[in-house]
Amino acid sequence: MKDNLFQSFLRPNISAKDRLAQGKSLRKKVPRASLAELRLKTKRQTPVDILLAQAKSRISHYVPIRHARMADNPFAFFRGGAAIFAHDIAKTPSPKISVQLCGDMHVSNFGFFSTTEHRLVFGINDFDETLPGNFDWDLKRLVASAMIASQQLGQDNVYGEAIVRNIATRYRQFLFEYADTPYINLAQSYIDESALTERSVNVSLLSQQLLQKLIGKARKNTNYGVIGKLTEQTPLGSRLIDAPPLTEHVQTSIRGELITDLLETALDSYAESLSSDRKNLFMRYRLIDWVRKVVGVGSVGTSCWVLYLEGQDETDPLFLQIKEAQQSVLAPYFPDSKFTSDGERVIHGQRLIQGAPDLFLGYGRAGRGGFYMRQLRDMKGGISVGQGGIDVKEFPDFAKLFGWALANAHARSGDPAILAGYCGKGEALDDALVKFSIAYSEQNSADYDSFLRAIKSGKMSCATENF
Repeated sequence: MKDNLFQSFLRPNISAKDRLAQGKSLRKKVPRASLAELRLKTKRQTPVDILLAQAKSRISHYVPIRHARMADNPFAFFRGGAAIFAHDIAKTPSPKISVQLCGDMHVSNFGFFSTTEHRLVFGINDFDETLPGNFDWDLKRLVASAMIASQQLGQDNVYGEAIVRNIATRYRQFLFEYADTPYINLAQSYIDESALTERSVNVSLLSQQLLQKLIGKARKNTNYGVIGKLTEQTPLGSRLIDAPPLTEHVQTSIRGELITDLLETALDSYAESLSSDRKNLFMRYRLIDWVRKVVGVGSVGTSCWVLYLEGQDETDPLFLQIKEAQQSVLAPYFPDSKFTSDGERVIHGQRLIQGAPDLFLGYGRAGRGGFYMRQLRDMKGGISVGQGGIDVKEFPDFAKLFGWALANAHARSGDPAILAGYCGKGEALDDALVKFSIAYSEQNSADYDSFLRAIKSGKMSCATENF
């Protein structure tokens, strides 16, 4: 093994120019125009059946909440339907250019987060489905989500096409920039506040104001900043607020195991995944309280916990999120995984894509499953489309930012020169992605209608209250 590793350091160097040519040559096997195709099987597995199969591995009394959130609108349905999307594009043309895929790429899966050096940066912020695979899977899912989100904002396909083109153009442009970037510099190329300022020459005043608002909100979203929102004073001291069914204190897991026993195993295995210096820091804290929490749309029904720890006293809080890691929806299509657990898979993917993520990012095992852990609030801030988030006027500017962030993620984990060579400097790729996004938005709309019919008929459970 050591000899093989040593030999890899002695391999001949391939210039960026040659790798660009290598990427360009792949167009002969998979023309960029073919990425517009959406080939669905004649006897396609229905979206309802895919969701019902997923429900079998979820906490049963949370599944109706998941379905209710997905039933809210077509975009919410798309967000929860990563497994449906993966099933649908598995037979579409796809160039074999591997990157670390997010796996659930959409316009609401970006946001701000803090690096280990407490540097606020922008990028992808959800990695439950991450796995190595063909780069276009992320790109197709992102542009499809952009078209669907545009329609959710009340806009037509002309507006949606402009959004898709902004994503694709910036994605291509930054791949060419990263293709010539020294590897060390690429590893340190974050989209931080200074980068946003330098690149925002053509950004509207409204978009600049929204960016500053989001940045300010993320900066306040720290362990200290949210303690009053997450905890309340009790005779025993500060404790996490109980708000069932979304946040609740429970004593046993879904399989009847005592939560205290699971947490003991979980924290031991998690600590072993940390480097020695971070383990030393983690061991200075003591566990005070824990609750089970419902999060997201697609993740609803997986086991997720919030842990409240204290250091010196109540003025030294630490909130951690421990989340069950199930098999990636991409696993049936990219099955060659080298990881011992899905928790390790998620952490590996997040580190590759984000570069320097959460100080307490780690993984372990509890009961029969894997999990990953990270800080719940450490300068984290999500971005939503509509409903107080990005609106019609800001979306075009933020679409460019999304394309940039995805290019940064793919360049970190793949070969940006090969990617750039395939994508090219013209609009051939953009044209194909526009056609694909329209086709998939129409398919998503039809699937959403069938999903609602399944709820109405009683085939699928759905919570009646607004959770």
